[in-house]
Amino acid sequence: MSTFLGPIRQLGYVVDDIEAGMKYWSETMGVGPWFYNPQVPIEDYRFDGESYQPHNSVALANSGPMQVELIQCRNDVPSMYRDYMQKGLRGLQHMAFWTRDYDADLQMMLDRGFTVKMSGCVGQNGRFAYFAEEHHPGTCIELSEVLGPKGTMFDMIRDASEGWDGSDPVRPFPDLSKL
Repeated sequence: MSTFLGPIRQLGYVVDDIEAGMKYWSETMGVGPWFYNPQVPIEDYRFDGESYQPHNSVALANSGPMQVELIQCRNDVPSMYRDYMQKGLRGLQHMAFWTRDYDADLQMMLDRGFTVKMSGCVGQNGRFAYFAEEHHPGTCIELSEVLGPKGTMFDMIRDASEGWDGSDPVRPFPDLSKL
């Protein structure tokens, strides 16, 4: 466990085919159910300080307390996912730490010499930052705020995985504005 940000809470995998990824993880690995969003509503997205409009599909499921995220880029805007794929890599792209004190934890990371490469927000109090420093080929750290609806959704996804019997393996993301 990290001594400064707590446990790693999410493993993010970049894939070429998210539907095939969900099928593999649910049927072969027994991980699910998957909550799928064909276009994540990212606000205030920045890459190297510049604003863009990414179109990413994301699927989330839990294996015990660990959340697994599958990510497929649907357009070619600059992102750490696109850069990862352009290096010929697929698989584990990031590890995420979750925080309820985003501003303080972000400042702590900056004070430790980390540099924000990619950032944005998903829902109210759902900010995220990916850091430029990669200590394994392509693998970086994400800091993800879980105070608002995104955190509520993450709890719901974890709860759905407990005792999951394999039925209804792919489900839609909930409407964050209603959580």
